[in-house]
Amino acid sequence: MATHGTDPDRDRWLPVRGRATDAQRLAGGLGWFSIGLGVAGLAAPRLLARLIGAPDRGKTPAVLRAVGVREIASGLGILSQPRPAGLVWARVAGDVMDLALLTSALGSRRARPGRIVAAAAAVAGVTALDALTARQLSRQDGATVAPSREHAVTVRKVITINAPREQLYRFWRDFTNLPRFMRRLESVETMGERRSRWRARGPGGMVVEWEAEVVDDKPNELIAWRSLPGSRLSHAGVVRFTPAPRGRGTEVAVEMAYTPPGGTLGARMAKLVGQAPEQELQEDLRRFKPLMEAGDIVVSEGVLYGVARPAR
Repeated sequence: MATHGTDPDRDRWLPVRGRATDAQRLAGGLGWFSIGLGVAGLAAPRLLARLIGAPDRGKTPAVLRAVGVREIASGLGILSQPRPAGLVWARVAGDVMDLALLTSALGSRRARPGRIVAAAAAVAGVTALDALTARQLSRQDGATVAPSREHAVTVRKVITINAPREQLYRFWRDFTNLPRFMRRLESVETMGERRSRWRARGPGGMVVEWEAEVVDDKPNELIAWRSLPGSRLSHAGVVRFTPAPRGRGTEVAVEMAYTPPGGTLGARMAKLVGQAPEQELQEDLRRFKPLMEAGDIVVSEGVLYGVARPAR
């Protein structure tokens, strides 16, 4: 498998329709901050208690674990939506609760007042940032964030499959077949000749859904699609089927662009946990190859969980 140069006409299928605002990018950062803080609260509540100056015994570890669960849920919710104003406002409410907990900890004999005051000052600063972000998100209109050259993640992979391109085109054109070899894709539901609803599982088990439309369709040559305005995930893709050199089957070139939850930071975090989009697309195509050449039944995680069923 190789990665080829990009097509100069690619923007016909991967259009630039806008950029994420500062508030949306900041919300993504706050989402990842919530997840990191939540993991710390769940994994090491006693250590976290000592760092903020609170007692590391009694009810404190249990309280910090509960706060950790709240933070992780908040972070995943924020990352799953393009303009999560309501969820960021919920973070503000959580910040106020945290300030109240820190204040109550000052009454403990085992508390370290200096550390608690410093922790409270840090929480107050985050509260102000949360409130500012939530206010900016609330003011925005309903415009959808779409992939842009600056913020979108774009991947392209090519594979040669020993099968006629007519066969490959027919299989791919029925989008309900895609979960059979795309690991993260749980299901695709057709909603007419050109529209479909997609459901995928992202980092941390986060589920994202969006609706897409076919924007170009050349039988046996090309299929291009993109998410509809108002979808939670901005996504676009194009697959091309061309005869391989010396009659060795068909070259299948897939290019996708999307704005991941959390923006650029989200994409970097995904790579750190082994979920780099380039690698996942390459593995998806490696599963597609035997399915088309030998008819092997390959299923995605979504199929294994009973969310999607292989096409017959």
